[in-house]
Amino acid sequence: MHKNLIFTAFFTFILLQTSTAQLNPADSRTLFQLQQKLEYPQALQSWNKWTNFCYLPSSPNLVIVCSGNHITELTIVGNKSSSSPNTSTKLSSTFSIDSFFTVVTKLSSLEKLTLVGLGLWGSLPPKVDRFKSLKVLNFSSNFINGEIPTSVSLIKNLEILDVSHNLLNGSVPDLKGLQNLEILDLGSNLLGPKYPSLSYNLVTVVLNNNSFRTQMGIDFVKFVNLERLDLSANKLVGPIPTPLFSLKSIQYLNLGSNQFSGALPANLSCSSNLSFVDVSNNLLIGKLPSCIGSNSNSANRTVISMWNCLINSTSKYQHPHRFCQKEAIAVFPKKKSGESKKEEETVKLGLVLGIIGGIVGIAGLIGLLILGVYRKREAKRSKEYRSDSFALDKNATSTVAKDGRRPQTMRTAALGLPPYTIFTLEEIEDATNNFDAVNLVGEGSQAQLYKGWLRDGTTVLIKCLKLKQKHSTQTLQQHMEVISKLRHRHLVSVLGHCIVSYVDHPNSGSTVFVVLENVSNGSLRDHLTDWRKKEILKWPHRMGITMGIARGIQFLHTGTQHGIFGNDLKIETVLLDDNLTAKISSYNISLPSKAGSESPLNGHDTSQTPPRYKKTIYINSVSSSCNSLQEKPVNSVDEITELKNELEIGLTESPTRLKEVADPSIRGTFAYESMKTAAQIAINCLNEDTSVRPSIEDVLWNMQYSVQVQEGWNSSGNLSTNL
Repeated sequence: MHKNLIFTAFFTFILLQTSTAQLNPADSRTLFQLQQKLEYPQALQSWNKWTNFCYLPSSPNLVIVCSGNHITELTIVGNKSSSSPNTSTKLSSTFSIDSFFTVVTKLSSLEKLTLVGLGLWGSLPPKVDRFKSLKVLNFSSNFINGEIPTSVSLIKNLEILDVSHNLLNGSVPDLKGLQNLEILDLGSNLLGPKYPSLSYNLVTVVLNNNSFRTQMGIDFVKFVNLERLDLSANKLVGPIPTPLFSLKSIQYLNLGSNQFSGALPANLSCSSNLSFVDVSNNLLIGKLPSCIGSNSNSANRTVISMWNCLINSTSKYQHPHRFCQKEAIAVFPKKKSGESKKEEETVKLGLVLGIIGGIVGIAGLIGLLILGVYRKREAKRSKEYRSDSFALDKNATSTVAKDGRRPQTMRTAALGLPPYTIFTLEEIEDATNNFDAVNLVGEGSQAQLYKGWLRDGTTVLIKCLKLKQKHSTQTLQQHMEVISKLRHRHLVSVLGHCIVSYVDHPNSGSTVFVVLENVSNGSLRDHLTDWRKKEILKWPHRMGITMGIARGIQFLHTGTQHGIFGNDLKIETVLLDDNLTAKISSYNISLPSKAGSESPLNGHDTSQTPPRYKKTIYINSVSSSCNSLQEKPVNSVDEITELKNELEIGLTESPTRLKEVADPSIRGTFAYESMKTAAQIAINCLNEDTSVRPSIEDVLWNMQYSVQVQEGWNSSGNLSTNL
């Protein structure tokens, strides 16, 4: 009977232990993602689907603490350090610190995060401020470079910040607002030159082995809790701030290996807690004050003062007085006799020259205004031959590339777009007037498209997607991470999104609202079929549009980590804004989920696109270039093949034959060499042998050459006599 009771109690204990140790599934998935992102370090190699993370034994290399089914502390220590001369200790070239932080910030309950010696590299992203509950942040001994993001100052609960032994550079952001910060270690980086602005509540400050060079104009009297200060191995100049020695709590003070100069006051007082002082390798002169000199009353105080120019130091290793004087002058050059008078005369002369310069500047400005009016009149005469869509590479050569060179690509920044926004459902309802049917502009089997107006007056399109249950929250977040990067001059860019999940109804799927840029000037097909609009599209405009499409495709292929391929591009889905800038509105986004799963935006996974379909997609993409040449839009693969044959004949026989293929509305507006280059690249893109088709970079290179030829032809005032 007793044995049964003992067994029952033990069994109940095991059950209770298992239930209370059950970690939130989202946190478990995040840990496995981190294991992959960190490329399976030694401390994490034993993790598997049976691992109970909350009950793993702590070790020097791994600590996981759970509270309320969430992870509150994560410590991972590796053996990859920036202090090692072997750069192979970095994580591989495929590692993305931005993607890594996207994953780790999902652990929203973290209070302590320590990732030491793991080979992390890259610049800290601004999203580091997503750790709202974080108290300890330790990324020491990695290869993190760039500046410390200002968003660090928004982690208000932070108590310990340690990013020492990395490759950080630039100025340190203002940390005065971190009132809870007690320990700051930025040692062994490349930070500087300005001394940072810090919270007065700090207990430990380590800034050693950096590049701080300025004079310290800090009111150290207010650092009443400071116990340890290490500023060694910088290039700090000027006199040593004397309040440092008498701070109530100060115990350790290391100012060695700087360029501090001058003499310390004889009546300097030292705190009774001060046990270590290092002022060695500076430019100090005179005698050491009694509290740190040879007559110090404190037997327990260690003082290092060698290699200055001191005369009563306990160390015999000192420079002669002239050494420190000479070096101090090099740091702060003294003014020569009569220099003040010369400076005054220089100021007066500068004032006179400034007045004269102002008069000349005003006259020049008037001249520029006159010239601007003249050029504006001239521009009106040639306006029909120019396009705002051109984005020429000024360094491009004037010959068609045959050696594999690549042009400089357009910057991928979304010009003129507002910041990416995560909208609330209330904002979406407000924008669409509570999904009023009047604002419904399109409807398909999986989505509805509404026209809407944001609160700032911006007109947008809002795609409403009702997803199936199999799309998990994690999948949607990954999906939105990709979507948020689709912002480019030649894409109908995504401005933001909103995800609505129904917690009370777990069997119901989520709804995603994708907010898109509104392009209201019609499609490329509209402009090619409407004779009034087509008259506007002269050859330079068509070249600019084709270039824009190519740049948009290039961004889709290279602008995200895995690229976006299988884009079924048609002239109906290429929109033109008021400046005739091309914007691709149909592009596929494959979810990072299992093969064969359905994409909620497009209804298919483009990673599984069959080769035959991919060929059709490619030909449809190239058809936009063909439509720039011909009078009627191309509608099928057979028509593209027929046009290809006509272009080949035109290039082979004579310029006149090529002219006959061209749309009559563009005759007289193009240079023969420009059209010839465009026709040739179109033919190459339509080659049946996919291995010899040019890459999108080659297409851009040759199209850019075609545009340059056309620009030169326009500026020379030529007419259609070239044909």
